[in-house]
Amino acid sequence: MTRSEEQMHVSVERRESGRARLRKYVVTEEVQETVPVRHEEVRVEREPITESNRDQAMAGPDISEDEYEVTLHEERPVVRTETVPVERVRMTTEEKATQETVRGRVRKERIEAETEMIEDTGRPGRDVPKKGEGPRKGRQ
Repeated sequence: MTRSEEQMHVSVERRESGRARLRKYVVTEEVQETVPVRHEEVRVEREPITESNRDQAMAGPDISEDEYEVTLHEERPVVRTETVPVERVRMTTEEKATQETVRGRVRKERIEAETEMIEDTGRPGRDVPKKGEGPRKGRQ
């Protein structure tokens, strides 16, 4: 007679468990920077005619119309943008090992031997139980 039983063999299989993705997108931010700027303003200066400057004042025509122009300058902020690389981003995978307990059910065959003995002779036959006992059975 052959007795058999199941044995549990545990292995692992590799399967896809999900996906990861890098996505680049553009956002616009308002930025603020304070820049010093300069400009020219006109100031009219008047000086009285004195004996020391009378000759210069009389050098022109007696009475006439005249015009004098000054060009004013100012600084204005000029904004330009430049694209510069700031970092590289990549994805890598890292394998982690953990322990996982696997539970399963296996079936096993058992073999029992049963003998019936006659109390008086010790030969096989019907077992006669003592008072209050059931049939005797031996197990291996």
